[in-house]
Amino acid sequence: MDTENGVKRSNGADGQGVTLSVYLRIAPGREPEFEKYLEGITAAAEEFPGLIDARGYRPRRGRGDYRVVLRFESEESLQRWRDSDERRYWAERADDLAENRLRLIDITGTAQDQPLSLVLSPIEEFVRSIVSGIGLLLLGTVLALVAANTRLADDYETFWTTAVQIGSKDYNITTSLRHWVNDGLMALFFFLLGIEIKREILVGELRHMRQAALPIAAAIGGAIVPAVTYLAFNHGGGGEHGWGVPIGTDTAFALGILSLFRSKVRPVLLVFLTAATIVDDILAVGVIAIFYTDELNWRAGVVAVALLALMGLANRAGVHRWATYAVLGLGVWLAVFESGVHGTIAGVALALVIPARSWINPTEFLRRARNLLDEFERWGTRPGSVLSNNHQQHVIERLERVCEDAETPMTHLEHGLSPWVSFIVLPIFAFANAGIPLRSGLGEAFGSAVTWGVIAGLVIGKPLGITLFTWLAVRTNIAFLPKAIDFRQIGGVACLSGIGFTMSLFIAELAFTEGGNAHLARVGVLFGSAISGTIGYLILNNVLPQPTPGEPATDALPERETEPVTTERPV
Repeated sequence: MDTENGVKRSNGADGQGVTLSVYLRIAPGREPEFEKYLEGITAAAEEFPGLIDARGYRPRRGRGDYRVVLRFESEESLQRWRDSDERRYWAERADDLAENRLRLIDITGTAQDQPLSLVLSPIEEFVRSIVSGIGLLLLGTVLALVAANTRLADDYETFWTTAVQIGSKDYNITTSLRHWVNDGLMALFFFLLGIEIKREILVGELRHMRQAALPIAAAIGGAIVPAVTYLAFNHGGGGEHGWGVPIGTDTAFALGILSLFRSKVRPVLLVFLTAATIVDDILAVGVIAIFYTDELNWRAGVVAVALLALMGLANRAGVHRWATYAVLGLGVWLAVFESGVHGTIAGVALALVIPARSWINPTEFLRRARNLLDEFERWGTRPGSVLSNNHQQHVIERLERVCEDAETPMTHLEHGLSPWVSFIVLPIFAFANAGIPLRSGLGEAFGSAVTWGVIAGLVIGKPLGITLFTWLAVRTNIAFLPKAIDFRQIGGVACLSGIGFTMSLFIAELAFTEGGNAHLARVGVLFGSAISGTIGYLILNNVLPQPTPGEPATDALPERETEPVTTERPV
C-alpha cells in the first residue's frame, strides 16, 4: 500500500487489477461539454497502456453528479497513468467543467467491481431516475382506475372488502383489507409525518415564531377557506360532514411538481411551501382526531396514554435503542385502534415521544470512530480480506454500534421506514382507495354538490385562503415576506397546495361510509388535485425568475447530506 497526497491506495486482489469510481458535479450549462469529455476519455482508455477502460455514467434525475469508472490492469498501471501527460490533460479539463472537488472511491475487490454490476449500472441509474415514490403513487392510482373501470371491477372491490383477521382466537382484530391499509399501514405514513413536524419545531422553520408566522398563516387560510367553500355547496345537505376533505395537501406531489423548475426555484420558496404543508398536516391531523373519531373506548384510551407516558419516561431516562420504542409503539397503536380514535393518530403521537437526542456527541463520535478505523487499518486493507479477517469483522460491528449511538432513534427510524412508506405503503394506499368507477358514476358525481364542493375547495379555496391569509399577515406585520419571493410566487405554490390526493382521500374515507358520498368525494379529490397541479405548474412556469448567470443552481428538493466525501484531485 502506498500513499499519495494523503490518499491511501491498496493493491488489487492478489495484486491484479485496480478499479476507481470518480464522482464530480458539473457546472450548470456545461453538461454538453462534459458529454464530449466522457467520449474523449473513453477513447483515451483504449490507447493508454494498462488502462483497461473508462466508463461514464450520467446522473440520476434531480442529481448533478456524474460518475466515471476507471479500470487498470495493476497498481503499476495506475501509477503510470498518474505520472502521464495524458492524465494531466484530462484532469485540467475536469477542473474546468466541475464545480466541486472530485469524490474518488476505490471499489477494487468490492461488489461494485464485478463486471455484471458495471454493465447493469446504467440500467440501475435509469430505473432510479424513473421509479420514485411519486411515480409509484401515480402507478397505484392508474392501476386502481383501470381495475375499477374494466371487467376487473367486481374482483377489485371484492378483494379490498375481504375480511382479514389478525390475532388469536380469543383476542383478534377483524376488518376489511382496505381498512387494514388505511388504519394500519398508513400509521407508518403518519409516524413519518409526525417526525417531520417534530423536526420543524425543533430545528426547522417553525422553531422561531417570527419565521413561522408566514407559513402558519398560509396553512390556517389553506384550511379554513377550503372548508367554508365546501360547506357553501353542501350546507344542510347529506354531504355536509365531508368539509374536512379539501383541507389536506399532498406534500410529496406539491414538492415534486416544484422540483421540476430546479434552479428557478428560490430556496426560501421551498422552505415556505414545506413549512406551510407541515402546519397544514398538523391541522389535518387535529381535524381527524377531533371531528372524525367514532365513539371512544375510554379504557383502551387510558392504556394508550399510559404507554405513551412510559415511552416519554424512557426518553427522559436515556433509553436509546430504537427496538424498545418499536415494541411499545405497536402496543400504542393497538390501544388507540381499540379506543375508537383512528389508528393513524397513534403514528403522530409516537413521533412526539421518540428521542431526538443522540447518545454521544460529535466529538466523542469522532474520537471513537477514528480509533476504530485505525484499528481496522492495522489488521490490513487488502481487498476482499474482510470475509476472512475476524478482527476486522469485530471492528466493523463496534463501529456500527458507535454510529448507532451517534444517530438519534428518531432519525434511525425515519431512515429505515421512509423507503417502505414511499415505495410500498403509499402506492398500496392509492391502489386501495383510488378505484373510482368513472364509466358509470362520473355523470352522477358531476351532478353532486359533494364532488363540486371538493373540487371548489381544492382549486379555489386552497389558493384563495393561502394567498389571502399570507397577505393579511404581512399587512398587519404579524409576518414578513422574504425579498427573494413575491405574492405571484406565493399564489403559484398556493395552487400546488390544492393537490390534496393522499391526505384528502384519507379524510374522505373517514368522513363517509363506503360507496355513496365516499365515491363522490374521491372523484372530486382526483379531478380537483389534477386541476390544481396543472394551474400551479402553469403559474409558476410564468412567474418564476430565470436563474442569474453565475448564481449557483439550487436543487428543488434539498438533500440530507451536506459534506460529500472528497479525496485527491485530479485522478
